[in-house]
Amino acid sequence: MTDGGFRDQQLYSELNAAWAIAKKDMRIYYLRPNIIVSGMLFPLFMFLAFSVSNTSGPAAMIPGLIAITVLFSASSIEPVSIPIERRVKTFDRLLAAPISLNAVVLGESMSGFLYSVGIALVVLFAGLVFFGMSFVTIAPFIFGLLLTSFCFATMGTLFAAYPTESPGDIMSMLNVVRFPLVFISGIFIPLSSIPPNAQFVVYLSPLTYGYDLIQLGFEGTSHFNPILDVVMLVVFILIFQLTADRLYKRFNA
Repeated sequence: MTDGGFRDQQLYSELNAAWAIAKKDMRIYYLRPNIIVSGMLFPLFMFLAFSVSNTSGPAAMIPGLIAITVLFSASSIEPVSIPIERRVKTFDRLLAAPISLNAVVLGESMSGFLYSVGIALVVLFAGLVFFGMSFVTIAPFIFGLLLTSFCFATMGTLFAAYPTESPGDIMSMLNVVRFPLVFISGIFIPLSSIPPNAQFVVYLSPLTYGYDLIQLGFEGTSHFNPILDVVMLVVFILIFQLTADRLYKRFNA
């Protein structure tokens, strides 16, 4: 077998292993009550609470609801599944399997990604059917949904690298990051209203760029160039993924 053929076969084996890990999480964890609450109900209630005074109508709020749902749902699977599997020692078996740690990290991120996309599509369906929403251009929305979902799924995997057997430990740390992201990303406070001396925090939030693309799909306007949005989301994905790889290697050496 040539080197190219061997590499192709190895890549296929790694991707197949990652998909098997994702399917395992989908089967076991998607319907757990704590994931339903943190990934679906909590972002909905939080969004409704902060949108009571909004006079723009439900249709105008759907892009923001999709963005918040993506943030919480994508990052809720791994912080629950990985600590539980550490507790019952199944995560040790994953690490001992003849696959790379990169495949394990990717598989865990894929489960959060697919969960998030599924929940976001439910919100989208409600917006299109019940509130008469329509797309100005669908491509930015698709890029925004997919990249933002995978970005925050990878962030959830990164936080789950912390060596604990308690999901609550990781969720507590994760919420310290997730809540500020909601309020600095333009969903409730327009980016133009943020004081100039605090503008730099806007650029530190992946949700800023994801929400910008989602909003562009529905309203046809964006704060940033959509190419910049895509590039920044890819950069955040790489940062989260590479950092997660290093942390898992460090804590499981």
